[in-house]
Amino acid sequence: LFQALLLSFEFACRVLESLSYLVQLADFLMYLEGYKDSSSLNRLRESHVFTRYGKCYMFNAAEEGKTLRTTMKGGTGNGLEIMLDIQQDEYLPVWGDTEETAFEAGVRVQIHSQAEPPFVHELGFGVAPGFQTFVATQEQRLTYLPPPWGECESKALDSGFFQVYSVTACRIDCETRYIVENCNCRMVHMPGDSPFCTPEQYKDCAEPALAKLSMLESSNCICRTPCNMTRYNKELSMVKIPSKTSARYLEKKFNRSEKYITDNILVLDVFFEALNYETIEQKKAYEVAGLLGDIGGQMGLFIGASILTILELFDYAYEVVKDKLLDLLNRDDEEESHGEDVSSCDPVANHSEAISHTVSVPLQTTLGTLEEIAC
Repeated sequence: LFQALLLSFEFACRVLESLSYLVQLADFLMYLEGYKDSSSLNRLRESHVFTRYGKCYMFNAAEEGKTLRTTMKGGTGNGLEIMLDIQQDEYLPVWGDTEETAFEAGVRVQIHSQAEPPFVHELGFGVAPGFQTFVATQEQRLTYLPPPWGECESKALDSGFFQVYSVTACRIDCETRYIVENCNCRMVHMPGDSPFCTPEQYKDCAEPALAKLSMLESSNCICRTPCNMTRYNKELSMVKIPSKTSARYLEKKFNRSEKYITDNILVLDVFFEALNYETIEQKKAYEVAGLLGDIGGQMGLFIGASILTILELFDYAYEVVKDKLLDLLNRDDEEESHGEDVSSCDPVANHSEAISHTVSVPLQTTLGTLEEIAC
């Protein structure tokens, strides 16, 4: 059997969550570090959950009457460090290749929110023996839009198995209903009060039904993204254990050979990369208020431009008519003034003898000699 380790994290003041694996915990746990009180191991033993891998254990699960563990610093050594002996000698021999056959050795870990049930067989990552695995995690808070802008879901499931909606809760709920309807029993990791499936029912009905459901899941199980969810990004790195300098010390401390330690012992170190979180929020691309504002602005622009154009046309027509009228009036005035000049000249020709001419001599300011005057 493949051991499973479920380990979950969330932070308020930086909160660490859950952890799980198979069989008797005391047989595997060699040390647990990161929390100095003696209740850490007891809480780890008490917080168990059943998954597709069997009985798993959770670290820092949300339990009634118990406070969540917190850490005030990020980085290695400020989270959970655990050493496990996977005991490969206790693994069942593999006689054939089936869907449930596991060829690997190690533990499987999942980091998730306390509000989300574990789905370790699909969402977990593996930790190998003979290595110390460092897992740096960073929290992400995602917000999606409900219909008609998005397709997220926020209401609780009708079955009442889970108080908070999540994709994993929806998947487990859908699988449970399908198995109960088709096999009249439920698998050990499924919620509810229906009787557990017998080994024969597992083999003949439950497992084939789950395989069939996975092929029909697009139509039978529609699990939309929750409107608010928390997830944890992970960065893994590993170093080989034991080192040549520590091999003899570990042999004496745990009474195990170096080969046994290499084949069976692993160290898992999970910590927050930093005491902050990343927010990803889905926004409306175009809201009603923005649409109305744009329509009003465009209408105002076009209507204003149209009115201005009409006024300019009226102004142009007015100027043209005004110029034409002024030209006509000026032409009439010129004709009238020309007619008056001609009629005043006729009597001058008829009474030419009555016309007298007066010669004006300019007054000299300074009188000269008689000769000058005579000239």
